[in-house]
Amino acid sequence: MVLANFEIGIIGAGDMGMLYARRFKQAGYVVNICDTPDRFTELEAKHGHLGLNILRDGYAVSRRSDFIIYSVPAVNIGRIVEEYGRATKVGAIVAGQTSVKTPEILAFEKHLPDDVHIVTCHSMHGPNIDTKGQPLAIIRHRSDDRHYAMAVEALGALESRVIYLTYEEHDRITADTQAATHLSFISLGTAWSLQGYYPWLNPQFISGINNVKVAMALRIYASKWHVYAGLAIMNPLAKKQLQCYVESMTTLYKLMVAGKGQEFRDLVHEAADFVFGRERSRKKILLDDDILDQLSLSQVPKEQGRANSHLSLLSAAVCWYRMGMSPYDNLICQTPPFRMWLGIVEYLFCHEGMLEEAIETALGDRYTQAEDLVFYTAVTGWGQCIELGSFEGYRERFEKTAEFLSHKLGEGKDLSTMIIKKLTDRDEAKWRDVVLEHYFRRFTLSFGDSSRQVTSTHKFSDCLIPVESEHAAIKAVKVCLSLGDLVNGKAAHMLAQSEYSSLVYSSAKTLRLDISELYASGWYFEAGTRSDPPYY
Repeated sequence: MVLANFEIGIIGAGDMGMLYARRFKQAGYVVNICDTPDRFTELEAKHGHLGLNILRDGYAVSRRSDFIIYSVPAVNIGRIVEEYGRATKVGAIVAGQTSVKTPEILAFEKHLPDDVHIVTCHSMHGPNIDTKGQPLAIIRHRSDDRHYAMAVEALGALESRVIYLTYEEHDRITADTQAATHLSFISLGTAWSLQGYYPWLNPQFISGINNVKVAMALRIYASKWHVYAGLAIMNPLAKKQLQCYVESMTTLYKLMVAGKGQEFRDLVHEAADFVFGRERSRKKILLDDDILDQLSLSQVPKEQGRANSHLSLLSAAVCWYRMGMSPYDNLICQTPPFRMWLGIVEYLFCHEGMLEEAIETALGDRYTQAEDLVFYTAVTGWGQCIELGSFEGYRERFEKTAEFLSHKLGEGKDLSTMIIKKLTDRDEAKWRDVVLEHYFRRFTLSFGDSSRQVTSTHKFSDCLIPVESEHAAIKAVKVCLSLGDLVNGKAAHMLAQSEYSSLVYSSAKTLRLDISELYASGWYFEAGTRSDPPYY
């Protein structure tokens, strides 16, 4: 449903701003958009045929729009909101599309008028991926029910899978899912650049999970540097994980070169048991062999491949182990790079033969140890750059590596986009099964026999009851809202009939979730019948 007489404004006509503009326009909304004033003529010439209202600056957009989205780099959000926030239309809704919400919220609170509603968002993917089916975080910060419902309705035009969070939760999850993931991929690119070779010509990077490393590194370097710099430097929670990743790699590399094989092996297996469980060989695999084999840019025959220590992946598992966190906790908010990253780490650790080969290669192959020294140097260099908060240093390092890889960036981006879309279209049910299984095990939503698999709505509803505590009820609400259409029909009706319906309802209100969200996700609280919210 398109809201009547409701204009959407976008400040920032970069790649993500234009992606949003096209989707809102296709849905039937009036879209007002601007970039910096000096780009006004350029935007008219380039995008004038799209039917958008291209305006000169953020003042013009802010004065007439009912829903204003700041689609600007995180590093610039404070300055831009300070400049244009005062012109915000009375009673309008304001959102941001930055990847770090703490500085964004601080800017909104400081510079927006008190009569403005703040309902911000974050599409957790890049501009080269269709918004349909991808994760979209919606964050209600300061809004009444009516304007919040309007924001949710308007964002529905993106056809994304909605996740309801606070801004603190958002920044914690993005730190957990993106900080070390991006550090590893960009460090791989820098290591290749430092050695002056291309990975598609190296026998260590010609098949399987190595293909994912290459494709995703190229994907990141085909993007804009500030997207990753903002997350790493401005997210107050990201530095802790980045530091842990660097320290984990340092520990592993020192054990490798010091010949402390048993200590190395023990640490890797302790991490494996913690993250993936002792019976990990039977665990659901997020990536299949056929997908991995398609992700190849290699020009070296597969039979000429050389063993790899996969130090980057071993370090990820050790980092999660040392931080006491499970990466599966964040699958409902997974980004494409994190989805691939967790997929290849899991693939390695859940194939005992491959894991053993990686350990033996790390401990006994001098060529691999020399290669890993360069990767280790790249990781520590990036870590120091981020720790110092140097945007200029980050940009210089990023662009230098991107230039080295430039002749393959387009091909790598196209290939990774194709594979991500294939995973999204074909394996959505499989990924949801993984998420469901993990959440049932962790949040006391009774799972019955430990070997039972959740593969359908009916089994889901059977496992939903009992919800044993308020803590579990809160988790139930958040997980079910995030999983969307899996929570419907029988599951909702059974919960409504149970003694826990009021507990789940009160927990939802504790989370400041509007009841309309519960209706939208299939939760029924009046004997299984829906009653529309009064403001629709």
